Amino acid sequence: MAVTLKGLRAFSTVLRYGSFTRAAGLLNITQPALTVQIRQLEDSLGLKLLDRIPKGAEPTAAGRELARSLEPLLQELDHTIAGLQDLAARRRGMVRLAALPSVASSVLPGAIARLRESHPSLQVRVREAVTGQVYDLVRAGEVDLGIATDLKPGGELSLQRLFEDQILAVLPPGHALAALSAIPLSALARERLLLLEADSSIRRLVDDAFAAAGHIVAAAQEAVHMGTLVSMARAGLGIVLIPSSAAEIRMAPELAVRPIGNPPIRRAVSLICRSDRSLSPVAEALVEKVREVLEAPSGHAARDWNPDDPAAASGTGS
Repeated sequence: MAVTLKGLRAFSTVLRYGSFTRAAGLLNITQPALTVQIRQLEDSLGLKLLDRIPKGAEPTAAGRELARSLEPLLQELDHTIAGLQDLAARRRGMVRLAALPSVASSVLPGAIARLRESHPSLQVRVREAVTGQVYDLVRAGEVDLGIATDLKPGGELSLQRLFEDQILAVLPPGHALAALSAIPLSALARERLLLLEADSSIRRLVDDAFAAAGHIVAAAQEAVHMGTLVSMARAGLGIVLIPSSAAEIRMAPELAVRPIGNPPIRRAVSLICRSDRSLSPVAEALVEKVREVLEAPSGHAARDWNPDDPAAASGTGS
């Protein structure tokens, strides 16, 4: 007969309170059932552990030896179980996330704020990275999940679609193309373009769209950060092409923002996870908040750009 945790807890409780009757009540079992558990433990060990006395029970020499080691082990086990229960109930824990800069600056702040409001003890660690780096970080286990544009993930990764956004043109002050409701690629190909650096997924998407339409374009200026490009547009240096989910679009509400037409340039943004690992309760909680933000009426990334929408930064350019 094997030694069981139930039997060890029964022995520890009797020893602590010196009474079978009180121990049975605390363990919510009958006294005969408690006696059976103690007897089974003694049979498993081949030793007598408790002696009954008129006032209750006291340990034998073997019982005292077991008690010296057992009590700290049970305390550590109880502490571990309580910690796991806290994790399951989302009362504590941390999630590591790698995300595109456009998502990190637009969607994530609201999602993290909502998470803090509902689960104040949960922590989120965010790393900004371009798409290829996000996939590498998730694959290597350096982060728990990622948010990036769709690539072929490979067998060890899985994708869950979060939203689709579109590439927009942010025009410098007074630009003639502001008169259009949508700007064709052929018109943009003749302009000074302010683009993200070549290793970004947005830049590759833009270059591919121009190439498919028969245009080869060179950037008038390149930058790592979208905010830098918007500042350049404000200074009249050219037209910025950035995604509709980027918070930087709202940096300069006086600038005209127009969708690209015939055809529009769209990108899919997905949640990237290891297919061989389950998300922790903390990670699941964060994903829930991300989806809440995207589904909210003000979730800019969850909808197409509409220059007639008062929530959109659609300056007149004049």
